[in-house]
Amino acid sequence: MFKDLSDFKAYCIDNEVKLIDFKVIDLAGRWHHLTIPASRFSEKIIENGIGFDGSSYGFLTVEKSDMVFKPDLSSAFIDPFNDTSTITMIGNIYSLGDETTRFEGDPRYVAEKAERYMEDSGIADKALFGPEFEFYILDHISYRNTPNHMEVYLDAEQAEWNTGRKDTKNLGFKVHHKKGYHVDIPYDINFNLRNNMVLKLEEHGVPVKYHHSEVGGPGQLEIELSFGGLVEMADRTMISKYIIKNEATKNEKTVTFMPKPFFGEAGNGMHVHLQLFKDKEPIFYDEYGYSQLSNTALYAIGGILKHSPALMAFTNPSTNSYKRLVPGYEAPVSICFATANRSSVIRIPGYAKEPMEKRFEFRPSDATCNPYLAYSALLMAMLDGIKNEINPTSEGYGPYDVNIFDLPEEEKANIKGLPKSLEEAADALENDYKFLLEGGVFSLGIIKDQIKQIRKDASRVNITPHPVEYEMYYDL
Repeated sequence: MFKDLSDFKAYCIDNEVKLIDFKVIDLAGRWHHLTIPASRFSEKIIENGIGFDGSSYGFLTVEKSDMVFKPDLSSAFIDPFNDTSTITMIGNIYSLGDETTRFEGDPRYVAEKAERYMEDSGIADKALFGPEFEFYILDHISYRNTPNHMEVYLDAEQAEWNTGRKDTKNLGFKVHHKKGYHVDIPYDINFNLRNNMVLKLEEHGVPVKYHHSEVGGPGQLEIELSFGGLVEMADRTMISKYIIKNEATKNEKTVTFMPKPFFGEAGNGMHVHLQLFKDKEPIFYDEYGYSQLSNTALYAIGGILKHSPALMAFTNPSTNSYKRLVPGYEAPVSICFATANRSSVIRIPGYAKEPMEKRFEFRPSDATCNPYLAYSALLMAMLDGIKNEINPTSEGYGPYDVNIFDLPEEEKANIKGLPKSLEEAADALENDYKFLLEGGVFSLGIIKDQIKQIRKDASRVNITPHPVEYEMYYDL
């Protein structure tokens, strides 16, 4: 938004900006923030940064936890949710030592290095990412986890279980189980709220392709963004989640991007469309290739499919992710590719026929990921596939231009599957991470930290009794 400090200060004076808010991301993908009066913002802060406790972000041990973040003026935007006029900007994380240097574990730095590595490789000079955000807008969420009380309660006004509600005014028009796809008003009760979300995204530098209600009856929606570069799109992903959640809260609603908040209902994915360009020309298009894809595109697909079990540790890093990735729903579980096939890990959109539009889509990922790490890992897998000419057909990944779920069991058995749990994803990353280290993009430290954290999450869930277990085993 701003080129330099003088440009920034002039804007603050002209628009009576009172506060500067800094957003800094942790390993899991959550923003933390720190705020100062606008009058305190100076060249010294840009050069030296602001100190913080890195151990609280999950980066360093308590003994060596002092770090600084330096604000990126180009990432600044007007915060639409503060009562006082506030500018928000993203901070880059630095380590303190003999010299102050970029912290290897800063997810945003990983994304910057991934883009540089791509450019230095000579394969491409531009990677474009296009995520689709699926989420639920709810009217109530409460949960409790104590030794003697485990409970979660979710509610959405439009859910079919409210058809018989009599304790409050009921106008009907409830959305039935898995019947929410593109429903119109008055069923689409979140239409105006979603419009406000999209308009705010557009106003804050996040172009939106379209939005609509999704399959899940209890308030599932989708907002699909227009394409952007790796760091650019990771920034936009964080801004999108920030605006979507806070706009919902402002309207006394609540949003979850959890992959599987409801049993039996459609899950929330974050499908990611991928393209590569060189000298402004698309390198994924070939008029005579399979589905008009070039060999380069097929090799990129081969790289992603070969490394997909390991990728899951970054693209699907929650225990809840694997409650979505089960057979019988729209989420893919089979490591294969095909045209217009939503049951495969890689789908080539059949409607994208023009050279500049030619792309493919990675379907398993969800928004519990840290977008800087997830997008970087996908790019590194593509580049590895291209460099090593990993042919997806030779590797046995298809194409499978059929519904995988409808294949006979003996044929489905020949198709490799994604990890079935977070522990399996951690195992896969432990056995396949060298492609991420190329060009110094990922550090071994950040990979180990990711594995450590997701194993910790999995262990906590595994040792916690589940209410269904009481139904199944209490009387034995």
